[in-house]
Amino acid sequence: MKKVLISAVICFLSTQIGTAQSECSKYYPLEDGASFQYTSYNGKGKLQGKTDYTVTNVSDSGGKTSATMEMKYQDHKGKEVMSSEYGFTCEGDVVKIDFQSLMNQQMMQQFAAVEIDVTGTDIELPNNLTVGQELADANVKIAADMGGMTMNMNVETINRKVEKKEKVSSPVGDFECYVIYSENKTKMAMMGNKVFPSRIWLAEGIGMVKQESYNQKGKLTNSMVLTKLEK
Repeated sequence: MKKVLISAVICFLSTQIGTAQSECSKYYPLEDGASFQYTSYNGKGKLQGKTDYTVTNVSDSGGKTSATMEMKYQDHKGKEVMSSEYGFTCEGDVVKIDFQSLMNQQMMQQFAAVEIDVTGTDIELPNNLTVGQELADANVKIAADMGGMTMNMNVETINRKVEKKEKVSSPVGDFECYVIYSENKTKMAMMGNKVFPSRIWLAEGIGMVKQESYNQKGKLTNSMVLTKLEK
């Protein structure tokens, strides 16, 4: 179970999503009704599932734009196994994703009958990206009551930087993207520290087009690609 939870956290930390452009946000979806889909694969290219997102409840107040992301996940057989929602905001030239969003569908399914306490710092993405730019770290801390025993997990997203700019292809189209590299440092009782690198390909006006996660030796473990987009 612990290995599953670690993979779930890492996957979501590596896969912050965006799709529509607004006045405030250059990359993240802040338009009511925008919808998009990502298809995920394991390291060998085998289908794992699909995740559908819809942007709702967009509002502006005091120079801050807020929105809700509704998420539905289906497995490789097409069966819906989880749905959830999370919030994010855009203020000034920075988008902040609620750290609660780091609880992705696999993790929520594992914790469905468990009392948990989640704290952390939001993940930030500036609107103005340049190659070589360093981005702020983020973290999430989870304390789960496992029937009289508390299981603690801490995941830090560190060494975030804009690595390069390149064109990437997807079923939706070809896009010029910034490639953002990061490392997810995971600490869990009795498992020590583990560091898992990841990359996302981010396009202006679209958001994340592609994502890859790797093991500690740099081998690809899973990937996601944009397969549907409606604005």
